[in-house]
Amino acid sequence: MARIDIRRPHSLSVADARAVVEKVADRMREKFGTESQWTGDTLTFQRSGVKGAIAVAPADVHVTAELGMLLSPLKGTIEDEIRRKLDEHFA
Repeated sequence: MARIDIRRPHSLSVADARAVVEKVADRMREKFGTESQWTGDTLTFQRSGVKGAIAVAPADVHVTAELGMLLSPLKGTIEDEIRRKLDEHFA
């Protein structure tokens, strides 16, 4: 099982950062069929082959995920896409 662990600093309020994460989660639901829910300031998500969380803090966003066997070979591609989206929304 491959693990992804990425932090990205931001200068938004926690509420604004949460709104951005919610927008990304909506896109993940549409594109990949993920299910997600908020617990405090952490959005957990899952679908077959992946489970993870996006934690929103005052200074950064922390993305963690565990990829199942089928997605593990795509870890680099998935990390690149996450970084690109984080840069797009939090740069």
